[in-house]
Amino acid sequence: MSVSGSGFIESSIQHIKQLWTSVKQPNIFLPTLFIFLWQATPHSESAMFFFMYVSGFLGRVKLVTSIASLLGVGIYNYFLKAVHLRKIFLVTTIIGSALGMTQVLLVTGLNRQFGVSDEWFSIGDSLIITVLGQAAFMPVLVLAAKLCPPGMEATLFATLMSISNAGSVTGGLVGAGLTKIFGVTRESFGNLPLLIIVCNLSSLLPLPLLGLLPDETGDSDNEETKHS
Repeated sequence: MSVSGSGFIESSIQHIKQLWTSVKQPNIFLPTLFIFLWQATPHSESAMFFFMYVSGFLGRVKLVTSIASLLGVGIYNYFLKAVHLRKIFLVTTIIGSALGMTQVLLVTGLNRQFGVSDEWFSIGDSLIITVLGQAAFMPVLVLAAKLCPPGMEATLFATLMSISNAGSVTGGLVGAGLTKIFGVTRESFGNLPLLIIVCNLSSLLPLPLLGLLPDETGDSDNEETKHS
C-alpha cells in the first residue's frame, strides 16, 4: 500500500505539472482568461428570481427557458458554427445586453401599458434571452475543446470548464453584492431597474479583450479536413 500510495502521489504531481505546462501557454491561457472575465461580469438573476417568485409565474418561466436552451444549441449548430468566434461573442454580447434591458419594462410595469401581462412578457423575454445566451455559450465549449492538446484532453477540458464556472460564480457574487448595495430585497424592488441596467452594461466590459480569442470559427477543424 505504501508503494501504491507513493506511485499515486508521483503520478498526480506529474499530471499537475503537465496541466500547468499546457495552461500557461499563451494560446490557451489568454482565451481562458477571456472566458473567465466574460463569465465574471455581474448579473441580476438572484434579484429577478425573487421578483418572479413573488409574481407567481416562476415555474412556467423556468419551463420555457429549459426548452429555449435546446433551441439555442440548435441555432448555433445550424447557423453559427461557421462564424468566427470573436464575431459570435461580439454580436451576442451586444444583443444580449440590449435585450436584457427589456427586463426594466417588466419590473416597472411599463409592459402592462402596452397590453402585455407580466407573465407573458416575462415568458417571451426569457425565451429570447435564453436562446441567445445558450447560442453565446456554445462557442465556450467549442473553444475549450479546441484548446486541449493531445494527451490532456479530459483533464484540461475539465479545468477550463471549472475556470468558466468559477467566473460564473464570481459574477453571481458580484451581482449579489450589487443587489445588497442597491437595497433590493424580497420586499423591496425599488432599485431593481437600476440594478438591471448596471449589470447589463457591465456585460460589455470584456469586449475590448476579444483579441485574446483565436481568430477562427468553431468548425475550422472540419473545414481543414475538407480542404485536405
